[in-house]
Amino acid sequence: MRKDVRILLVGEPRVGKTSLIMSLVSEEFPDEVPPRAEEITIPADVTPERVPTHIVDYSEAEQTDEQLYQEISKANVICIVYAVNNKNSIEKVTSQWIPLINDRTDKDSRVPLILVGNKSDLVEHSSMETILPIMNQYTEIETCVECSAKNLKNISELFYYAQKAVLHPTGPLYCPEEKEMKPACIKALTRIFKITDQDNDGILNDAELNFFQRACFNTPLAPQALEDVKNVVRKNMSDGVFDNGLTLKGFLFLHTLFIQRGRHETTWTVLRRFGYDDDLELTQDYLFPPLKIPPDCTTELNHNAYLFLQSVFDKHDLDRDCGLSPDELKDLFKVFPYMPWGPDVHNTVCTNDRGWITYQGYLSQWTLTTYLDVQRCLEYMGYLGYSIISEQESQAAAVTVTRDKKIDLQKKQTQRNVFRCNVIGMKGCGKSAFLQAFLGRNLMRQRQIREDHKSFYAISTTYVYGQEKYLLLHELFADSEFLSDSEISCDVVCLVYDSSNPSSFEFCARIFKQHFMDSKTPCMIVAAKSDLHEVKQDCSPSPSDFCRKHKMPPPQPFTCNTVDVPSKDIYIKLTTMAMYPHARLRCMCTCNRCTFCVCQNFLNSDLLHSVKTKLYTAVLNRHVMQADLKSSTFWLRASVGATMFAVLGFAMYRALLKQR
Repeated sequence: MRKDVRILLVGEPRVGKTSLIMSLVSEEFPDEVPPRAEEITIPADVTPERVPTHIVDYSEAEQTDEQLYQEISKANVICIVYAVNNKNSIEKVTSQWIPLINDRTDKDSRVPLILVGNKSDLVEHSSMETILPIMNQYTEIETCVECSAKNLKNISELFYYAQKAVLHPTGPLYCPEEKEMKPACIKALTRIFKITDQDNDGILNDAELNFFQRACFNTPLAPQALEDVKNVVRKNMSDGVFDNGLTLKGFLFLHTLFIQRGRHETTWTVLRRFGYDDDLELTQDYLFPPLKIPPDCTTELNHNAYLFLQSVFDKHDLDRDCGLSPDELKDLFKVFPYMPWGPDVHNTVCTNDRGWITYQGYLSQWTLTTYLDVQRCLEYMGYLGYSIISEQESQAAAVTVTRDKKIDLQKKQTQRNVFRCNVIGMKGCGKSAFLQAFLGRNLMRQRQIREDHKSFYAISTTYVYGQEKYLLLHELFADSEFLSDSEISCDVVCLVYDSSNPSSFEFCARIFKQHFMDSKTPCMIVAAKSDLHEVKQDCSPSPSDFCRKHKMPPPQPFTCNTVDVPSKDIYIKLTTMAMYPHARLRCMCTCNRCTFCVCQNFLNSDLLHSVKTKLYTAVLNRHVMQADLKSSTFWLRASVGATMFAVLGFAMYRALLKQR
């Protein structure tokens, strides 16, 4: 909606243009009328539409043609004033003023016109019979108002209609010649209908109509009012109401009826509530609400956003198979101006046996978009109508900005749910296969992927100590040893080498020494293609000795050349390392699932060592300095403390096993 309205009054001399303005301002007919009124600004708080309004007068005697042309170009609406008792002034409307205005404005963006018949107090008849043919001839004429500056008749109404012509224009909505809504308006209202139809059954039931009414007008409809609306549609359309609900045709008919009856503001209120501007395009403010993201912070969807996306999925999963077929996916994105997901998405997230995106894959793709490009996520959520359906101020309410990663490292805990793993290795070492295996695809399924549909990302969920987390794998093409800051920035690094290629590990070793040896980013080395014969690497030390030297977990064997779905154990380890970069957990047998590994990880964790040190210091400081070590009281307290510590440790051990 415009922030202000500029109204220009033109017409023949002595038709009462200045008198109309003076009567509006002073609320009485002026005794002396100046040749021309100065520009007047009416504050927003005294106008019906709450928008500042500028009223500009034109005087042929005091202004040049050039000044008139400038005012026409600046005006939002032009009132052509004629005197109802002066036929010459009426004829000049079509012979002079309308052609002059049209010549000075673009054909595609004509300024709305209001015909104003002044001095109605001087005649007993109406001029509407003469004016109606003119209104039918020129579609840019919004309406005609007969008024009297002397009697103050319809003065306020005149300027209200002028405001309305600007703030609620007919032009973008309706074609008078065809007597039907324009395609852009139909497209916008169809999107609104689909968003409001929350069960996707093609009709708006009473609950959905009431929700729509509250969302747009802040008040529900009474049951009788709902029935009256549906009865109006029934009388005019045979297929406007079905199963006691409003169909799309009925919904469009209602808005056509509003426009034909001069209630454009009703349709415009609906359109603007759903984000549309005067050109029936979604506004930038609606699609991209402000969202501040400090450095070293990431963006994730919050719980309410996932609930909303779940409802959208359920709405379009018509066969309830927890997967979106191509037709269901197409139907979901009908509220978008374009198809947002390309064919590479099917190789970025989990799909079912038919290649359809599963529920988990659907949420994963939204998580990926939010993490990598939050502005695009806001745009997509705007198309889906998140702020309306979730009754939030904007879709920015769907996004959580995580705290600085440095704070996580200091506190040795994280609140994040999405972790990024950069996968690095020389060409042909198996990085792409590593990504696809994360999505449950063995080598046979991977060979069916088209080259132009490949993806450099893979995202899915893993469970770490009973907590569901998203792991985002990003394949980097490091043809040289140089990596940019963006390529280094991640939560965990996966260095992949081909165990059957003797020169493969050397590249990983150089990358580690150059970029990650002195960083706080945890690293894991993966020996890919472990189903093939392992060869000795040319570089020294060996991969195992290299890991031992740099205090990393031993190289993890990996293969996707399996009959069944590849194991996810290695991805769980990567997520664990990303969640607890300070802990440096080491698995002795590399399975990380057996009782021995769980106990070993627990006993060797920095957390437990820190607790033991603090307890030991506290006991000594409190007891050794205040009591005799030989006293029975001291040893009693020490025994109780040791027992409590043992019970606590055993409880934590049981909890870890249970989560495993």
